[in-house]
Amino acid sequence: MINQVDFFKCLSDQTRFNILKLVLNKQNICVCELTEQLELSQPKISRHLALLRTHGILLDARQGQWVYYSVNPDLPNWAVEVLKTIANQDENLVNQSSSQFSSISTYCE
Repeated sequence: MINQVDFFKCLSDQTRFNILKLVLNKQNICVCELTEQLELSQPKISRHLALLRTHGILLDARQGQWVYYSVNPDLPNWAVEVLKTIANQDENLVNQSSSQFSSISTYCE
């Protein structure tokens, strides 16, 4: 189980924070979507995802050759509340991200 210090350390990095916002918005997201949305390399995204996975914040699921990420449903209540606050704190960014996802190529399906 994740402790509060490790949880907030994970959130303190801007890239991991942005990854979490996108995962919260889309709920189940592929690495290829994250790389395109954040305009970062796949190895950099994967390194951050590995840390989020290691601390139990995200779960991964392989579908064919693609790996999809989602928020761990077994997070403690305090962590879920923090993530809900993050998801709701900037509605404009969430709405912008949603519209941008419609333009992302779906080469990972």
